[in-house]
Amino acid sequence: MTPAERESAVAFALRNCRLDGIDPSGKAMEAAAGYTSGAIAASRLPTLLAPGAQKPSGEAGGDRERGASSESGKDRYADAVFAGTILTCERGWRPSGDLGELQAIHASVFAFTGAGAGRIRSDQEEGPDAQGDDAFFPAALLQQGAAAIGSGLAEEGNLANLDFPAFIDRLTYYYDELGYLHPFPSGNAMTLRMFASRLSHDAGWDLDWALVDRAGYEKATRAAYLGDTGLLKRMLWGIARPANPTRIFLVAGWEQGPAH
Repeated sequence: MTPAERESAVAFALRNCRLDGIDPSGKAMEAAAGYTSGAIAASRLPTLLAPGAQKPSGEAGGDRERGASSESGKDRYADAVFAGTILTCERGWRPSGDLGELQAIHASVFAFTGAGAGRIRSDQEEGPDAQGDDAFFPAALLQQGAAAIGSGLAEEGNLANLDFPAFIDRLTYYYDELGYLHPFPSGNAMTLRMFASRLSHDAGWDLDWALVDRAGYEKATRAAYLGDTGLLKRMLWGIARPANPTRIFLVAGWEQGPAH
């Protein structure tokens, strides 16, 4: 990777972590700077950033894992996720557009946490602001639900060659569906953002998560879970840009123009 690509990987990893309330330590940021400059190889990041860290109990996200509850334990977990995300950005994964891709992302990002990386949840979980029977997709039907979503994406050409409004409309639909699917005990939002970023890029658009704050993201996804996808659609519209920057100049009003 070039220095610019490494810098981009670090920036994405940092933003993706912080949108979940995960803050890498100062030590992690120093290692990331070394990685960006080329002084530290990506393969060394897990060793430098405390591999084997467990997710501290009491963290947000309905996670089942139990581990250290100290500040040092939180730092180790955050640094391990940060390292895993950088490595995932550098190495990539097979873009299959299905549950297998989600598992591949999750397994790579959380590989150094010891917290069930890539493991599909087997328990039923309540959704955000859940009351009564309000819950995420039934655990017993996850494979079937994921297959239906993957088939839908494939039938729609993985959202390629769509005008911008149509792309955002369909991306919103699938983002909401996958958010409700909630296939893992933890780390679903981080995994989904990476999946959506890959899907969008291959369809001709890039998502700039730096334009989203944690409160806004949670508000949009919570409203979508409860049936109103308007905020989610506006959020995705606001962060999507042409993957090929020259399109901004070649296509007048690219928001209305074709993806390619």
